[in-house]
Order: sequence, then structure tokens, then C-alpha cells
Amino acid sequence: MAQGFSREPGTHGPLSDVPTRAVRKISLWAVAIALGGFLFGFDTGVISGALLYIKDDFHLNSIQQSSVVSVLLIGAVVGSLLSGRLSDRIGRRKILALVGVAFLAGTAVVTFAGGFVTLLVGRIVLGLSVGAASATVPVYLSEISPPAIRGRLLTLNQLMITVGILAAYLVNLAFASSEMWRAMFAVGAVPAALLLAAALWLLPESPQWLITHGRAEVARRGITALIGPDAADEVVSRAQQRMADDRETRKQQNEEQGHKQLSAPDVRPALVIGLTLAAVQQFGGINSIIYYAPTIIQQTGLNASNSILYSVAIGVINLLMTLVAIRMVDRIGRRPMVLVSLGLMAVSVFLLGLSFIVEMGSELTLLFMVVYIAAYAGGLGPVFWTLIGEVFPPSVRAAGSSASTAVNWMSNFAVSLAFLPLATVIGQGETFWVFAVICVLAFAFVVKYLPETKGRDDEQIDRALHQRFGSRQPHR
Repeated sequence: MAQGFSREPGTHGPLSDVPTRAVRKISLWAVAIALGGFLFGFDTGVISGALLYIKDDFHLNSIQQSSVVSVLLIGAVVGSLLSGRLSDRIGRRKILALVGVAFLAGTAVVTFAGGFVTLLVGRIVLGLSVGAASATVPVYLSEISPPAIRGRLLTLNQLMITVGILAAYLVNLAFASSEMWRAMFAVGAVPAALLLAAALWLLPESPQWLITHGRAEVARRGITALIGPDAADEVVSRAQQRMADDRETRKQQNEEQGHKQLSAPDVRPALVIGLTLAAVQQFGGINSIIYYAPTIIQQTGLNASNSILYSVAIGVINLLMTLVAIRMVDRIGRRPMVLVSLGLMAVSVFLLGLSFIVEMGSELTLLFMVVYIAAYAGGLGPVFWTLIGEVFPPSVRAAGSSASTAVNWMSNFAVSLAFLPLATVIGQGETFWVFAVICVLAFAFVVKYLPETKGRDDEQIDRALHQRFGSRQPHR
């Protein structure tokens, strides 16, 4: 639960509040949960190399190529929207098990696809599982995390996404010489099977979900096993009190359960933050570069194999900077990391566009791509997933994460589908300049509206959001 396992009432307490043994166990659970993030990264990244060979085998035009990439995102929008309500109904653990099954099914369909239509069907199934995982993993991580390490455990999701993207690039490279694009997809069955096994036999249910569904005693026993009975009683008591407060607020506002709660005045600032950052993360251009990195690099004059090799280097930078972000997020905070990230993204993607317009050469183009990826991975990329696990009140956290993730995927779909056609019409360099303008506007939004969430509990975050938006916080 967001208030976690700290023994210090109303605060986020130091890491010493949590026994080392408990931290290790929770970290193991977090890694297993974040396998959903790995599959998110793998299945969105593997298409970048496979597409170079699929387009020849199935004789795809530019619209069909974009469809193969973007149809996964349609499934992801649906999966993310459905997962919030379903996660609240059956639990986080069961959702992850269903995600593992869907990943395995989608991987099988894509691997053995006999034509364009079957390939699209398989990508839609993968999209459903990717969307459900992307909405569920931040919530699940938030609800099992001690507050003192909540930031780094929530950024673990983005780390696993970047590991998945890098793994996809390495798999693409391994099979590039043989042009075995089916094998590229088939490798994804391994982490999917691991996620399913972890959900069935390793992971506990979220304590927050158990308490919400009247199973406080089960939650208390699980927390007691980690940190002792006194602290467990305090954690459960605080969670129950917060639930009672939220129910009273909902009752006073006559709001319905589920996604409609998100329109309540006390939740609205969090919703604006979640939806805006979700859109910015995609309209800033990141996945146009991730999905089409080999294609972009190929346009600088390099052949397909070398393009995939250079995309691996980009994946390595993405991973290393995400590791840096994980170390920094609980030290310097979320807000400064997002601001620095957006500023550097705006400058580097502007220069990337300029490099295509004035033909600076492949070396400078690759340099600007690397700086852009590093800026994103060191800030906006991981911190977005941290924030959507923090800014929403516990009673609507799953719904808020689901809505934010759905907007993220819809934005992803719009950008990935439009990128190649738009670049053809106005030029690739000019398209990158559009991304630069969006990054500048996002920077201004963050300056005005995003509060710092590091070291704050739910009520403190809620208060800071209302102060930023100039709205009145409901009396609790």
C-alpha cells in the first residue's frame, strides 16, 4: 500500500524502518511484477528489427508497415482500460497471471502468422496484454512498496521496459543475418512463461487490495510476517481509516464507483497530471525513435544489419540512463528530474531534426538520437510511471493508472501511426521539430502544475496538488 511498511505514523520513514530481510523479499516480488514491464518493452521493441524483414516477406507498403507497429497500441488502449476495473474486482495477482497467458497466446499467433491479417491479430492480442501490464504493474508495485524505497521500486517498471527493449534489439541482432523474424518474436515466450509462473506461485496479493475487499486479517498476517505485529496493526489501521475517509468523500459528492470517480473535484488535479504527462511522454517523440530506430538510421546510409547494431547501442544508453534515474529518484525528487529531462529532450530532438534538414551526416544524427534517448530515460521515462503510482488517492489508484495508461497508449498509437506518413509529407526533420515544440510546452506545464511527491504521503501529495491548481481540498 502507498503508506507501506513505515513504522512512523504519517510520514515516509527512513529505510531502517523496514527490516533488511523484508526489503529483499519485497524487491524480489517487485522484480517478478516488473516482468510485465519487460514484456511491454520487448514486444514494443522487437518489431523495430523484425519489420525490416516482414515488409519484404509480406510485401507491405508504408501504411501496412505502420499498421503492424501501431495495431499493438490499439490492443494496448483496450487492455489498459479494461484492466483497471478488472484489477479492482479480481486482484492484481490474478491480472498478472492473465497477462502472462495473453502474452503466450499473442506470441504464438505472431510467430506462426501466414500473412498480414494474421500478423495483425497476433499483434492486437499482444497489445491487450501489454496494455493490461502497463496499467497494473505501477499500481501493484506502489501497493507493496515501503515508502522509503517506493520511488526506486516504481521506476523498476521503466527499468524493465528498457531492459525488454534492449533484449529485443539484441534478439533482432542475433537473427538479423538469417532474417528469421519469426524467431525474434518467439523468444518473447520465455519471459511470458516466467511472469505466469511468478503470478501463480511466487507473488502475494496486494495488501491494499485485500483490505479494500474486507480481507484485512489476511493482509495483516502477510505484513506481520515481514515487519512484525505492531507495525502491521498500524499499517492496516491507517489503510482502513484512509478508505473510510475516501468513502465518506465519495458519498458526499454522490459519485459512482470506478472510472467515474476520477471526475470528482478532489481527484481532478491528479487526473490532469496523469493524463497530461501520459500524452507528453508519447507526443514528445520517444516511441517514434524506439520503434523506427533502425529505419531512421538506415536513412542515413547504413544497411539493415548495421542499423540494427546501432539501435542496440541506443538500447544500451536507454538502460544505463534508466539505472541512473533509479538511483536519483529518491534523492533529488521527481519534479527536477522531469524538468531537466524535458529541457534536454527539446534541445536534442530539435538538433536531430536539423541534422536531417541540413544533412549533417550519420555520426551527428546518431549523437543527437543518443542524447535524446539519454534525456528521456534519465527523467520523463521512469518518473512518469512513478508519478501515476503516487498522485492518485488509494481508492481510485487503479482507475487513475488505467486511465493514464490508456491515454499513454492512445497517444503512442497516434504518433506511431502518423510518424512515417507525416515525415513523408513535411519531412523527417520538420517532424522532429514538432516533437521539440511539444517538449517545450510540457516543460511549462510541469513548472506550473507538478508538485514534488518525494517523501510525501497520500494526504501531503493531495494537498500539494490542490495548492498547485488553486483548488480547494475537500475536508476529510
